[in-house]
Amino acid sequence: MIDGFDTGARGGNDFGVNDTETGRKIEEYIKSMPSLPTTVTKVLEICNNPKTSPADLNRVISLDPVLVGRVLKLINSAYYGMGQPITNLVRAIIMLGINTVKNLALSTTIVGNLSSRKDPKGINIEGFWRHSLCVGVAAKMLAKKRGVDPRQHEEYFTAGLLHDIGKIPLNSVITREYLLTIATADREKIPLARAEEQNLNLNHCQAGSLIVRAWKLEGSVGDIITYHHDWASYKGPNRDILYSIVLANYFASLMEIGFSGDRYPDKLNAVVWDSLGLKRNIFDEIEETVNGEIAKAKVFLKI
Repeated sequence: MIDGFDTGARGGNDFGVNDTETGRKIEEYIKSMPSLPTTVTKVLEICNNPKTSPADLNRVISLDPVLVGRVLKLINSAYYGMGQPITNLVRAIIMLGINTVKNLALSTTIVGNLSSRKDPKGINIEGFWRHSLCVGVAAKMLAKKRGVDPRQHEEYFTAGLLHDIGKIPLNSVITREYLLTIATADREKIPLARAEEQNLNLNHCQAGSLIVRAWKLEGSVGDIITYHHDWASYKGPNRDILYSIVLANYFASLMEIGFSGDRYPDKLNAVVWDSLGLKRNIFDEIEETVNGEIAKAKVFLKI
């Protein structure tokens, strides 16, 4: 059983990261990254309108054959387990829901953008994505356990899948220093974010915030990337998703599912548990099924 909590949380989102040499290098790297495709940007835009219909979303997505293929491949994957082939885009949108399709478009595009970079190896990227999948899967399972509206489940998964993307530029731009920082966290038995602040003068949430700005990732995904190690200072509307990711990330790190570089995370504050209304034995309940759900969710890395 995984347990433990303390009375505070570390973090500190001073977003003036470009005031440091490392921050400037990270910012330049992010500027060189491909921007989100126009179609995906448009999908995010129209999905923010509560009056958007499946037909509206179909008109946008149908302009991008690659995105059409991604949506149809996902709905026909074991991840959704529909049982019969779905070949019509409008039907897929209706069955999945507008919010789910929005998150599919966003997550698969970002994973594709980040996975296609020819950068130094540094951290184990396969392990990194397995950790990210675990956090997404666990957050979604927690949402189900708590009776969260099923139309929101995919938002929990997407936020978990993308929460650590700030590690990608750190790994790519300052590979050696970042590996030494991970080693410091391990040797001193401290949280990785704290070791990053000590050694690099910024953490992966701050690096992630630059990606959030560059790609205009508004809403829960941007908030979780930026605040998952500084949840106590968060004042926005996505606290439930944020706390779920904090809990799922703690579970994935302590169970060492995939590779997060964070073997000694801060123990969870009682506020997180109490806010979500979860008991400490919840990890025992989900542990057995997590790996199977990760296997199904790997389809997100292959699109």
